[in-house]
Amino acid sequence: MMKPITISVGEVERPRISRDGRTMVVSIPISMRRTGGRKKVVTPANAAPWSPPPARVDNTIVKALARAHRWRGMLESKLFATVRDLARAEKINEAYLCRVLRLTLLSPGIAEVILSDRLPDGVDLAKLLKPFSVDWVKQEEAFLAPGRIRQ
Repeated sequence: MMKPITISVGEVERPRISRDGRTMVVSIPISMRRTGGRKKVVTPANAAPWSPPPARVDNTIVKALARAHRWRGMLESKLFATVRDLARAEKINEAYLCRVLRLTLLSPGIAEVILSDRLPDGVDLAKLLKPFSVDWVKQEEAFLAPGRIRQ
């Protein structure tokens, strides 16, 4: 994980008018952190947000979940006899197909959290593709620890 990039932009002070009287200078302390290759401006902890953050659904997780359910449907409807046949038809690695197919075992609560973009920050596709318990309660304890779900 990369170290957060912090940029300090001046002290908190009253706005100033430039010498020519045409420009107002406002200094605001901000920090910038890298998240998924993007820069995200994070306001100080005690500052009220000026607008709600836009919902950004993690498309990689949503696509993997959709593929898993599509592939499961193909197997259940007998379009393909084995996972190997399906992997060959989809032109993907059989091991990868099996890992993604495991996403169909996620609890409905976790699927809802994924689709509403409220997954905790530490949960990504790599973590979801690792082996997990089929017990829904244990899954939710592992992926949605109390107090970590984003609102």
